[in-house]
Amino acid sequence: MSVTAWSSDWIRAALGLCVLRTLEPGPTYGYALASALEVGGFGAIKGGTLYPLLTRFELAGWIEAEWRPGTGGPGRKYFALTELGRQELDEQSAQWQAFTGTVQNYQQRYETEKGSATS
Repeated sequence: MSVTAWSSDWIRAALGLCVLRTLEPGPTYGYALASALEVGGFGAIKGGTLYPLLTRFELAGWIEAEWRPGTGGPGRKYFALTELGRQELDEQSAQWQAFTGTVQNYQQRYETEKGSATS
């Protein structure tokens, strides 16, 4: 499987929203989050990127963390959306749609103007 090496600026811009979206179905732990993002096309997300983001979300009240005992191994810290986190996910999703639409419209307008200038 070929993975696109996205710009780190783009990853940083989208990562928070995508982490919230990944938590929407229910609680999961950090490695599973990183794996889901990688399978989703983001490439490998390092713990040094993911865990500080999760900490910020926990401090903001968007997620809550819970240690669960492991079965045959060490325990894991599970993360789950709070009601406030679900509201934030909805808000960020709407803002992302508006923003990406703005970028696409700008790109299309520029391409149209560029095309008519060379004709």
